[in-house]
Amino acid sequence: FLNLNHPLVLDNMKTEEQTTTKQKVIKGITFGISFIVAYFAVQYLFFDANLEDKLKDAAQELNEISPQQIDQDTRLDSASTVSDKIFKYHYTLLNLEKSEINSEEFNNYMKPNLTKSVKTSSDLKEFRKHKITMSYNYFDKNGEFITNIDVTPAMYEGE
Repeated sequence: FLNLNHPLVLDNMKTEEQTTTKQKVIKGITFGISFIVAYFAVQYLFFDANLEDKLKDAAQELNEISPQQIDQDTRLDSASTVSDKIFKYHYTLLNLEKSEINSEEFNNYMKPNLTKSVKTSSDLKEFRKHKITMSYNYFDKNGEFITNIDVTPAMYEGE
């Protein structure tokens, strides 16, 4: 599913141990996102009630069980909504500092993978149906903001 031989996503990853960490982070993020989004899509978006309220409820329920360890390198800290069209996830990369990450390369690598996941997952059908933007926010182990990756309807409705 992921091309883990892609050019470096994280700066200073020269050793085999660091490459293994990169692979685990990316696999964990992808798995965690798919699982959590699918769960809340099924819980809330099959109903015709106010969509913004349903998204807020989904974020609140997710926050009640957060933080949630996705893998040894990634933690989902919380979720939030901006409107009835944007659902935000807030992740921490537990073993990395901002200075170790090239956010542009990280975005360039993660955005197509996140988009593909949103676009092809049958569990995310209701998110796509309601044209919801999924927004993924990443922080380093010290809580410093690293980057944001949005997956918009235009991105997942394209070919």
